[in-house]
Amino acid sequence: MILAILISSLALFLIHKNPLEAFTQMIKFGIQADSLVFMVDSAIPYFLAALAVAIGFKMGLFNIGVEGQYTLAALLAAYVGAAVHLPAPIHVALILVVAMLVGTAWASIAAILKVWRGVHEVISTIMLNAIALSGLGPYLLATYFQVRPVGQIIKTKDIPASGLIPGLTTIRGASLYGFLTLVVGVGVGFYLLVWRTRFGYDLRASGYNPGAARAAGVDPKAMIVKTMLLSGAIAGLVGMPELLGFFHHYGADFTPGLGFTGIAVALVGRNHPVGIALAALLIGFLDRSSQILDFQGVPTEIVIIMTGVIVLAVVAAYAVVRRLVQAQEVKAAAEQRKRMTERVESVV
Repeated sequence: MILAILISSLALFLIHKNPLEAFTQMIKFGIQADSLVFMVDSAIPYFLAALAVAIGFKMGLFNIGVEGQYTLAALLAAYVGAAVHLPAPIHVALILVVAMLVGTAWASIAAILKVWRGVHEVISTIMLNAIALSGLGPYLLATYFQVRPVGQIIKTKDIPASGLIPGLTTIRGASLYGFLTLVVGVGVGFYLLVWRTRFGYDLRASGYNPGAARAAGVDPKAMIVKTMLLSGAIAGLVGMPELLGFFHHYGADFTPGLGFTGIAVALVGRNHPVGIALAALLIGFLDRSSQILDFQGVPTEIVIIMTGVIVLAVVAAYAVVRRLVQAQEVKAAAEQRKRMTERVESVV
């Protein structure tokens, strides 16, 4: 954070803006009650996107395709949700299940390509993003799912009230997403799965030492498929807070970029639910507080600089710490061998 503030301050100086005034205005605006609600609402999809990325990271898989997975999931879930009329709990459950199934199905393509054809998941998921965002998604929306456009916005039919999740509270016009309670459950479930189950142990072992995990009886191909499917299922939920709590339909105005931001959040949070939650709140705070900069004549791109520096600094710090720990372990092992050698020589 200190490094991000210093570099951002330098950028502001270069365009003849006062960094102290800019940051002061950001803090004052960001800690207002309605701004805090917006911060949490922004953090919820970031948190889900980061979990989808993190479960792959724990095994050494890079699911770059969260963006395409949640986009298609939101589109199809919105269409199905608007096409049926069911009691409220069942209606919401159906929409969530459809979203998870679509995310899983789209992620399974990358899993199949990796396991049976050896295609690296970074390449396949990037290409699948392009197909989903520029091809299949817009085609389905424009050809089959849209209602009559209102103005220039092409969108699906609105989901009935029985399929929506009401807000928890409203402060100065800002409504806190009711999806927050479900997200907490997803975070707890993620922790229990990864750190408290045999599957999670095999997953982490496969990521830490694939050779040792294979020797211990872990099927690497099956683990890749299971991990990618779980990642896709979580990715399918990324668009649900805004779909069921704000937009109530899918259209050209649906929020993009959540999946890519989730990668940064996962890196900053070090793939742990608690760290990811804190990182998501930080990014949400920066998103909200930066809106005041327009009124101060300060480019909001300064927040992009801050976010980028934070991610780079955290990743670099982790790399440095890991190397220091490894060097310390090597030194300790060498000293232990030396002591054992001296004991053997003294006995002889």
